[in-house]
Amino acid sequence: MTDCAAEFPRDWFVAAKLCSDRRDPKLNFFGVNASQPLSVWRRKGWIHPDDPRGWFQWYCRYYLGRRSCDDERQITRWRAVRRHLAQLKKNCRKGDLNCRPKQRQALLHWAYDSRKF
Repeated sequence: MTDCAAEFPRDWFVAAKLCSDRRDPKLNFFGVNASQPLSVWRRKGWIHPDDPRGWFQWYCRYYLGRRSCDDERQITRWRAVRRHLAQLKKNCRKGDLNCRPKQRQALLHWAYDSRKF
């Protein structure tokens, strides 16, 4: 998202930890790599041409009021990620942030904050 940040409000990035070279898991809250490379997302057809940076770019634009033909698909994908919350609740003690860190980081990528559960 470093190559398209100018289109979004500056205050969104005040405390953001971004790396323009390549992904750096140390910048993630849980310090783990919880995502697949963009090349995998492209190969699986998960990237819409209007949002080449993926779901987060789509979400930011949607939040700002843009509506597109991809909205239904993206909202469906976002809702499907909730299954990971159920797994955390079933397998982790409340407040144990060391339990399933990859799953927790993936949830943060999709705007679900597992630290509240």
